[in-house]
Amino acid sequence: MAETNGKFDFAIDRGGTFTDVFARLPDGRERVLKLLSHDPQNYRDAPTEGIRRVLEEETGQSFARDQPLDTSQIGWIRMGTTVATNALLERQGERTALLVTHGFRDLLHIGTQARPALFDLEVCMPEVLYEEVIEVEERVILRQDSCQLPRNEPKRIVKGSTGESLEVWQELDLQRVEQDLRRVQSKGISSLAVLLLHSYTWAAHEKAVGSLAKRLGFTQVSLSSEVMPMVRAVPRGYTVCADAYLTPKIHLYLTEFSEGFKGGLKDVDVLFMQSDGGLTPMEQFCGSRAVLSGPAGGVVGYAVTCYGFMEKKPIIGFDMGGTSTDVSRYAGQYEHVFEATISGITLQAPQLDISTVAAGGGSRLFFRSGMFVVGPESAGAHPGPACYRKGGPLTVTDANLALGRLLPSFFPKIFGPGENEPLSTEETMKHFRTLTKEINQYLSTNQSSSSAAGGHHSEMSVEDVAMGFISVANEAMCRPIRALTQAKGHDTSEHVLACFGGAGGQHACAIARALGMKTVFIHKYSGVLSAYGLALADVVEEVQEPCSLKYEAGSYSKLDSRIEQLSQRCDQILCKRGFSSSQINIEVFLHLRYEGTDCALMITAAGHPRNAHSCMSGDFRTAFTKRYLKEFGFTITDRPIMVDDIRVRGSGKSGIRSKVQPKAGQKSPRPIKMTQCYFEDRYLETSVYLWEDLYCDHSIQGPAIIIDKNSTILVEPACVAHLTEDGDVCIDVGTGTQQCVLGTELNAIQLSIFSHRFMSIAEQMGRVLQRTSISTNIKERLDFSCAVFGPDGGLVSNAPHIPVHLGAMQETVQFQIKTAGGSMQEGDVILSNHPCAGGSHLPDLTVITPVFRDGMRAPVFFVASRGHHADIGGITPGSMPPHSTCLQQEGAVFTSFKLVTGGVFQEKAVTEALMAPAQYPGCSGTRNLRDNLSDLRAQVAANQRGCQLVGELIASYGLEVVQAYMGYIQSNAELAVRDMLKDFARRRRHETGSLEVEAEDQMDDGTRIRLKVQIDEQQGSAVFDFTGTGTEVWGNCNAPRAITFSALIYCLRCMVGQDIPLNQGCLAPVKVIIPSGSILQPSQNAAVVGGNVLTSQRVVDVIFKAFQVCAASQGCMNNISFGSEKSGYYETVAGGAGAGPTWNRRSGVHTHMTNTRITDPEILESRYPVILEQFSLLPGSGGAGLYRGGDGVTRKLRFRSPVVLSVLTERRSTQPYGLHGGKNGAPGLNLLHKMDGRVLNLGAKNTISLDPGDMFSLFTPGGGGYGSVDEQDGDHQLPSKRRCL
Repeated sequence: MAETNGKFDFAIDRGGTFTDVFARLPDGRERVLKLLSHDPQNYRDAPTEGIRRVLEEETGQSFARDQPLDTSQIGWIRMGTTVATNALLERQGERTALLVTHGFRDLLHIGTQARPALFDLEVCMPEVLYEEVIEVEERVILRQDSCQLPRNEPKRIVKGSTGESLEVWQELDLQRVEQDLRRVQSKGISSLAVLLLHSYTWAAHEKAVGSLAKRLGFTQVSLSSEVMPMVRAVPRGYTVCADAYLTPKIHLYLTEFSEGFKGGLKDVDVLFMQSDGGLTPMEQFCGSRAVLSGPAGGVVGYAVTCYGFMEKKPIIGFDMGGTSTDVSRYAGQYEHVFEATISGITLQAPQLDISTVAAGGGSRLFFRSGMFVVGPESAGAHPGPACYRKGGPLTVTDANLALGRLLPSFFPKIFGPGENEPLSTEETMKHFRTLTKEINQYLSTNQSSSSAAGGHHSEMSVEDVAMGFISVANEAMCRPIRALTQAKGHDTSEHVLACFGGAGGQHACAIARALGMKTVFIHKYSGVLSAYGLALADVVEEVQEPCSLKYEAGSYSKLDSRIEQLSQRCDQILCKRGFSSSQINIEVFLHLRYEGTDCALMITAAGHPRNAHSCMSGDFRTAFTKRYLKEFGFTITDRPIMVDDIRVRGSGKSGIRSKVQPKAGQKSPRPIKMTQCYFEDRYLETSVYLWEDLYCDHSIQGPAIIIDKNSTILVEPACVAHLTEDGDVCIDVGTGTQQCVLGTELNAIQLSIFSHRFMSIAEQMGRVLQRTSISTNIKERLDFSCAVFGPDGGLVSNAPHIPVHLGAMQETVQFQIKTAGGSMQEGDVILSNHPCAGGSHLPDLTVITPVFRDGMRAPVFFVASRGHHADIGGITPGSMPPHSTCLQQEGAVFTSFKLVTGGVFQEKAVTEALMAPAQYPGCSGTRNLRDNLSDLRAQVAANQRGCQLVGELIASYGLEVVQAYMGYIQSNAELAVRDMLKDFARRRRHETGSLEVEAEDQMDDGTRIRLKVQIDEQQGSAVFDFTGTGTEVWGNCNAPRAITFSALIYCLRCMVGQDIPLNQGCLAPVKVIIPSGSILQPSQNAAVVGGNVLTSQRVVDVIFKAFQVCAASQGCMNNISFGSEKSGYYETVAGGAGAGPTWNRRSGVHTHMTNTRITDPEILESRYPVILEQFSLLPGSGGAGLYRGGDGVTRKLRFRSPVVLSVLTERRSTQPYGLHGGKNGAPGLNLLHKMDGRVLNLGAKNTISLDPGDMFSLFTPGGGGYGSVDEQDGDHQLPSKRRCL
């Protein structure tokens, strides 16, 4: 189908800045062209202009710009475009209204309830894509055999596409819907997104609403059941909104594009690239599948060109652009994800797995508190880097220019205000000289750490500084590659680095070497590879249906029947598009998971043919268990495998074959010039070659530079570049002769690199834990943290997981060193959760592994992981009892328990310990032993990964160097906190003349938390004195000492206001006084479960109040649990955030000491005996003020069978404070609606047995307002801060 002999074929990638054109000419020659995407003075549309230029230059005919192009000589056009991406990023889509099930108008605003940046007090989040909401009076629920709801009248029973039965709880009120539709239509809105609960399986109500809307004249009606029929209402809702918001913009562009051609392109085969890497006809191109249209072409490009040439070695795609770098992986199959977040919007659609890091050629360079920092801020196209002559800042591009790696004479003269000047080396060097002077002044006055280590500071040169920033940028780009490979069980070093994009060639050798890769592959069209990939891609037709069958013999016939129907549908559609049967390939995928888990994998049976124990499409069971074992490290043999979705992907083979003949040369390659390039610590003579002058048998020894029209390739020393038969560049990456000779003296560049490496270790531990765990709490709600500690137990790096864990784990590790340090052996792993041992509360189990080194008796580092286990016994299911009065009532207790001894997991002993609470009156042992054991093994595996990575770091640099930089990183965090305290002290002294601040607040029972802070301006230190805080309480709001340290380190990090290493150095300038016997340092056996989740929030409120940082947030985690002796469910619920001196606060979000996700409504109702009747914001609950506090939420749960409900909350009798005249936020409220009509106030803390039909209503607190405002002016509303991520 792709062969159109005698005609011009075009593949075009329309990017945000440039449009790339690949053209295959009638005689088989190939051309590439690059032009600006926006140049309104010269042309209306860049792709059309690119086609016009090629036709004009190749045919000699004149084609007027203002006239439609003749299409008689055009065979096909294939396009990738950022139209949808840019509209999403800039929030320039179509005005849209959302129709959603009644009670859920704010469901997509709340989302998962987690905030994207832990330490951003403003809680900047992208706004929703719709501007109006219509709540539809309708409701369907899944039938449950165990349901005991009383029936006043029978409900209509319907059958879903998954085979599940549903009850129509409330019939659709179309008359009301019509009235509401006419109302939004009168406001000029013509695009609709429809999201009704459980429509993924039963779509009749959505289809009825859609038909009505089309009859009324709405031009775009997107139904969630059609856009992506997958369970989970929140991501499906985001996806359907994106479709309604973006599709009209795409259609508008397609119309304008078609008008540039005679006949509107009716006789031309026009295909567009989708996010999944497949082409689709122009008329079917839609918003929800277009967001990764551009990057997808690049993935196809390197996958097709590189994988076969490299003898089918797995490939890492490395696409480095101006503002960011995209990385992806290909190993014979495209790796898809079905949920990805782009610009804050979670899209539930098949898309290539592409990870983006904010480090590109335009990433800005900073020196902050002794560290080299690259990005995430970007110089953009305007003003661009300093060398663009438009007053821009220093960037990565400038660093390469300063080092001689970019040669201005080979760049077009398009820079400067008149866009007619060359790149300016002078401007770059001027900026670098200024920055270098600042760095040297800083280093010369901050040498205490270096002197202590015996080091001596020597001044850095401009080249040293520029090289330092390049090294830091390279390390930043290595992190997502490690995550993409190692986090999924792949060895990074076994991959080939396929580099494309304008900036990647300058960094490819260094990155490959850092990751242990041996080969870099750069295609001859690397500068326009996304466009070339479009020419190589297949036309794809994909269909998907939800399913709820078990993968077992009794279901195979049903699965086979549905697979056959979907396969025939794909085949028929592709045949209609002109493909023969021999060109069509059908792939079948099943979305599989173990019953009772939430981690589903999209599985193909390729390589696993059918057998007597499988369905007709292949042995999916074997394929699933092998993939699960590789990714997660275990399988769950005693659980059934569930089929969530059936997906069939049909591909029409349509990629071109290159007809360009390779050219061979007899002579050795000759450089066109020699230049000086800086590498590591010196300048080296470097050969410069033009790519077009090289032949397929040439080899080039590094150092060298290879230049073509669209990119520059740096061949580093000890590397050799070869030209392949097709004219591509393949680089053998040598290890280099220079081994690591880093000393223990402080090097500011290496400080930044080590900071990245230590944080990467903690992050990779977290990914292993999430992958290998089994419980919803850890795997889905992400209630865990991982960290690295020094030999003294001091925190080195803590991945930003859960704030309440931040400082607490350090106390746990240090307790183990004091009590069991001498007895620790290699192969031992310790389990602890006791409050006296640094525990937060008992469900948070901490697993600690010492890292040993050959020849050393004591551990050289420690790694630890803390995870919240759903149940560890005690008096109530979920181990979060509201009325516990002693520690034993809250579950199993571990002080210093050997979980692993000599490498052997002590399953029997830990099982006995987990069941031990049953010996206490009214208590039970753990109610979920299987998940406990699985999650503990996952924590051990995460620690093992941490040990391995620490060992690799030591092997690379030596133990003394690694431990020295551990100390420097901690000192760097200390310095940042001291600078913050000095700055605050100066302002405080100027305003009040005092260096003392104080504040107090109280718990709902009246217990006071009092704080007085005395600041030393000279030293940048402070004493935090909690004297006067109330005594230990008869209840469970007592907070172990470690909780206060967690709250304090969180607050200090927030107040610093910049990205600093999170470690024990943050607490070094601080002395903390906590009175013994108080609520913040209770006795050894005091109940503490509420202290972790409630009192911690109040401590944060008091600290921020003392420093006048912002008004109080909701001050609660709203802990809700219900269940029986067989199973249980636990959640924490969002509320309002407090306003600050320049911002209104976010509504319906988790704040401060927690950031866990909430279960999707459809998952909640499918797995538990509950109906979620409402989940929305609580208007007016945020405090008024110059800047308004965020609103809390309303959440109503109706129970379908008898359960025990536990609520553990705060801020029910006290209010979140406002600041500087701002009003307080509203308190929360817990109500129980009994079936007999009574409404009961449950108070802040309670446990109660519920009957079927009873409903629990949760109203969470709002945040306080900031600043006074007189009544006539009303609240100050800032312009909407639609943060485009």
